[in-house]
Formats: sequence, structure tokens, C-alpha cells
Amino acid sequence: MKKVERINVMMRYINNRAHFTLSELMREFDISRSTASRDVREIEAMGMPLVAEVGRDGGYFVMKNAVLPPVRFTDNEVKALFLAFLATRNQQLPYLKSRHTLAEKLLGLLSAHQQDDLVLLNQLLLFEGTNPHNPDLLDLSDLPHPMLEQLIQLLLKDRYLAVSVEEGGSTRSYAVYLLYLYRDKMIWQLETYNLEANKKQMIPVDNLVHVEPLPNKKRTALKKIVERLRKQEDACNLILDLGPLAIAQFKKYHPFKLSLAYTNPYQTTARLKTFVQVGVPDEVEAFTSWLLFLGKDIKIRELPEEVREALRARMDL
Repeated sequence: MKKVERINVMMRYINNRAHFTLSELMREFDISRSTASRDVREIEAMGMPLVAEVGRDGGYFVMKNAVLPPVRFTDNEVKALFLAFLATRNQQLPYLKSRHTLAEKLLGLLSAHQQDDLVLLNQLLLFEGTNPHNPDLLDLSDLPHPMLEQLIQLLLKDRYLAVSVEEGGSTRSYAVYLLYLYRDKMIWQLETYNLEANKKQMIPVDNLVHVEPLPNKKRTALKKIVERLRKQEDACNLILDLGPLAIAQFKKYHPFKLSLAYTNPYQTTARLKTFVQVGVPDEVEAFTSWLLFLGKDIKIRELPEEVREALRARMDL
């Protein structure tokens, strides 16, 4: 283990113990007494408030209410953090301004040599969604929907929501329980359970006008929501057999939470079962487009008539 890594691990080891000795450090990290002593002095110099105990069996303990000092990063750990920033920029992620200050702080901690390496990586590497004409890591032009961060803060406290959504030029309100907040094809979506309609409902974050906690009197017990969802999942109304070409298309893109059950050991054929809410026009349209995307290498076992009609209309155009 390199010295920087050993010091980082040793600080966590020390911080998790009320008392320790040099002998314990020697055994734990397989180092000599002189190395253990030097490491302890270096950790003290970094700001960890250690108190030495005098005596034959003396050791050290960390002062109570002390804060663990900053952890130092290895060169590879720095590159890993930096690449995570590169790979996720221009993705309309929340807390973009905080990512900006975090990146500045990270760069400020590094040596000139490490900064030069990161500048070069920034010039060489481009990821999906990156604008090659403006690939600046600290650029703030890709702000997400202004309600996204507010929504996340609210969800950390409560998943029962009263939401107002813009639909077709008018605003509608729903009482929902949030199942997931996810990002699909560059769009943030709320997957919710509509408490009034007793069914799942997808709500684009971009369409949100207002969101607030739902009053207690309008809520449905979580146990009942889970039971109703389980019944809906068991009631499959779309069953497909997929060949290798359709499986390849499926891997490129498929609706959220949809999975395949392979029907041979070579994974060249598979079966898909799901439930399409035919009363939701947007969902019928989405599944229709996706079935056309899968191509001809599918065999339909069961299909809602509404989806079948939508397919016919699309293929006649």
C-alpha cells in the first residue's frame, strides 16, 4: 500500500477508535515502529487532534467532538473524480452550481502536475452529450429545470405530493405518491401512483408548474398502494417473443423498469411481459413507437387492442 493510501486508511482507522497504540498500527498496516510513529506525526500535522497518553502502555486517543481532517487523494483517485465530472456534464443534472464550486475546490487542492494532467484529459476526452465547441467542465450553461432541485429537497422529506402539471395549454392537479424520479432520453420524469385514479402516471418534470406536500386527509396508506401496484403488474396485457435482432434493439433502448426473460441458454430469444395502461394515450403512443423501434424480429403473443389499432394507423401512414 502506498503512503498516501495508508495515511488515508489509517486516519479512518484511528477516527473509529477511542484509543490506539503504535503496536496496533504496526500489526494492522504491517509497518515498522518508526514508520508508524512518522505516520502519526504526519496525521497530527494535518489537523487530527490526537492526545498522547504517558506510561508503559500509553497510546493515543482522538479528542471528542473533533472533525476528521480532509482526506488526501491519490493521482488515480483524482482522475476518477474528474472523469466522473466529465462524463456527467451537459446532462441537466441537479445541483449544477454546487458541482461548479466542488470542481473548483478539487482543482484548488491539487498540485501543478496533477492540474496539468486534468487539463490534458479535459482536452482529449469527449463523452456523449458534450459540446465539443464548449467542453469546459466548469461551464454553467446546462442548468436543469429550475424545479428539479426544489423537487428533490421535498422528496427527501415526503413522497406524497400535490402536483400541478401543464397539459395541452391548461393546468391540471393530481394527488400522487412518487415511486421514482429518473432521467430517460435527456428528460427527467416522475413515475408516480395517482391516488385518485389508482394507477401509475408518468409526469415530465418540465411540465411541472407547482408541487407541495399532499394533505394527510388525501393520502392512501403505502401498504394499499403496494398491493394495488402488485395486482396491476400481475395483470399483463402485452406479451412478446423477441429474436436476436429485437433483443439487440431492446438493449439500445427500452422503457424504464422493463426487463427480458431469456428463453434459451444462448440469450438469443427472450420473452417480454408487461402491462400497458390503455386509458393513458401518452403511454399507448409511447409503446407503439417502441414496438416499431424493435423491428420485425418479434412475435406478438398478446397485445391490447388500443395498441394494435395505433400500430395499424402508424403503419398506414
